[in-house]
Amino acid sequence: MTRRERGSDGRGDGGNSGRSGGKAGGQSRGKSAGKSGGRSNSRKHSYPRAARISETVREVVAEELVRIDDDRLAFVTVTSIDVDSEMNRGIVFYDSLQGEEGDKQILEALNENRKRLQSAIATQIHARRTPILEFRPDDGIRAAARIDEVLRNDPMRTRNLESDSNDALHTDNE
Repeated sequence: MTRRERGSDGRGDGGNSGRSGGKAGGQSRGKSAGKSGGRSNSRKHSYPRAARISETVREVVAEELVRIDDDRLAFVTVTSIDVDSEMNRGIVFYDSLQGEEGDKQILEALNENRKRLQSAIATQIHARRTPILEFRPDDGIRAAARIDEVLRNDPMRTRNLESDSNDALHTDNE
């Protein structure tokens, strides 16, 4: 007799002894215990498993970075993590107030602490696998900052903004 047939309480009746409404011999599997192997389908998520895992891993890495006593990581922010669906690899995207000038030291510090971060992930997410972490600066945020800087310093844009504000003042006064 297998453990499933015995039930969690060790009886040979699937744990249904003395319960009303169940069939004898552990045959009381309802719709929720069908193809899903007895798992409840009550936890439906609106986004894929890989995205949920990536977000959880991001939170764990960010929390662990705060605990690491390394000045090179003092102003590092984990912006996102891309974990593949098999959980073999996780790319950690980060940004820092130091910008591109600090990338070499930051990457050095992150790589030195890779095992500690992976250990924290393994401890907290209880998955079969822990992704091997790879670290990259978040170029998307840096590109957006460069665009913002260009727009802020664009003389044509400044003239257009002044012209628009003058036009608004003249129409309000009329």
